[in-house]
Amino acid sequence: MAKADKIVFLGTGRRKKSIARVRLVDGGKGLITVNGKSLDEYFGTDVLKVIVKQPLVATNTLDKYDVICKVTGGGFTGQAGAVRHGIARALNTANSEYRPALKSAGFLTRDPRMKERKKYGLKKARKAPQFSKR
Repeated sequence: MAKADKIVFLGTGRRKKSIARVRLVDGGKGLITVNGKSLDEYFGTDVLKVIVKQPLVATNTLDKYDVICKVTGGGFTGQAGAVRHGIARALNTANSEYRPALKSAGFLTRDPRMKERKKYGLKKARKAPQFSKR
C-alpha cells in the first residue's frame, strides 16, 4: 500500500501550556512517534507512555493506527496529556462509534486547570514573604 493511499485523521490536543498536533494514519502497525522520536525515546517514564496510549487501549485500536505527533510547550506531563487529548480527538473523527468510550473515560474533555498568575506583593501565586513582627 502506497503512502498516498492511507487515510490520515487529524486532532489537536492541549494541556496546560502544551499543544499537540496529532496525525492518525489508518492501516498502520501501532507505531507512535513524538517529535521525530519513538514513544520510548521521548517519554522516559512508563506512566507517561501509559497516558499516551490510553485512548487507543480504550477503543481497542492499538495496532490499527500509526500515530505521528508534534508537541510544543510545557513539561513532559503536560505534553503527554496533550498527546492523549489529540489522539482521542483524532479517533473521534476517524470513527464516531468510539465517542462513547472516549467520552466516558474523559479523554475528549480538555483539562481546564492552568497555572495561577503571580500576584504583586507575593513571591508566587499564593506564597507570601515570611512574616516578621519586628
